[in-house]
Amino acid sequence: MKSAFLPDRGVIKVSGDDARSFLNNLVTSDIDQVRPGVARFGALLTPQGKIVADFLITEAPAGHGGGFLLDCPLPLADALATKLGFYKLRAKVTVDNLSGGLGVLAVWDGAPATPPDLAFPDPRLEALGWRILVPHDLAEKATQLIGAEWVAPAAYDAHRIACGVPRGGADFAYGDAFPHETNMDRLHGVDFDKGCYIGQEVVSRMQHRGTARTRTVRLVLDQAAPAPGTSITAGDKPVGTLGSAAGGKALALLRTDRVSEALDAGLSLTADGAEVRIAVPEDIRTPTKAVSA
Repeated sequence: MKSAFLPDRGVIKVSGDDARSFLNNLVTSDIDQVRPGVARFGALLTPQGKIVADFLITEAPAGHGGGFLLDCPLPLADALATKLGFYKLRAKVTVDNLSGGLGVLAVWDGAPATPPDLAFPDPRLEALGWRILVPHDLAEKATQLIGAEWVAPAAYDAHRIACGVPRGGADFAYGDAFPHETNMDRLHGVDFDKGCYIGQEVVSRMQHRGTARTRTVRLVLDQAAPAPGTSITAGDKPVGTLGSAAGGKALALLRTDRVSEALDAGLSLTADGAEVRIAVPEDIRTPTKAVSA
């Protein structure tokens, strides 16, 4: 079992009598399914359906003051807290950015025998393991208490890439990507049965019409990875952009229809002259399916 403290993650707390309904009316996941020890993956979207910020949401137990804790990208924490505060209007809600004292441990290749407080399985994918929200100065001690091996954040990033899970800012740009493009529908990040939320009409239309043509796809690299942002081409036509890479594996944002046509025509995919291969062909050929969070 491995454990890494993730310095690029922050924590926001949303509390108050109306916190659950407030979040449920804003984000893509069903907050009614969230409770202590159980999390959901979700996002706040623009009215046009693009991702403002994505996060994991869990509920704090009464002993930790209750409320909901959002494990979110640290660079977006201040702006996200401000945005949530903007939406609260007359709701009985308080929004606090706790990132200065509270951070995130990722634990994988095993599960804690006795999960500590503020721990939960990662709801996106079982292979991603667990998350533990912990004060910065207690992260290493928490790792020892659960019997895990303390490793560098880069080890978790390589694991994430191998699992095919994109990270905002590395594999897609916030404010410029739809949930389907980042596989949120496949990672249990969009509940298609819940009520309305910001951007819901656009996301539902993409789901039910099957109009998502750009996807985050796993790649295999036989050479050193080109820089993130490198164009991926089939023949002389661009079909996507390379994202994060580690250990001979990478993620890329690809136009799946163009890639399918290229592969059917026997064309290779290249990035900066180096050949890249689709790790799992079904990633680009499987039709969109509804997945509830």
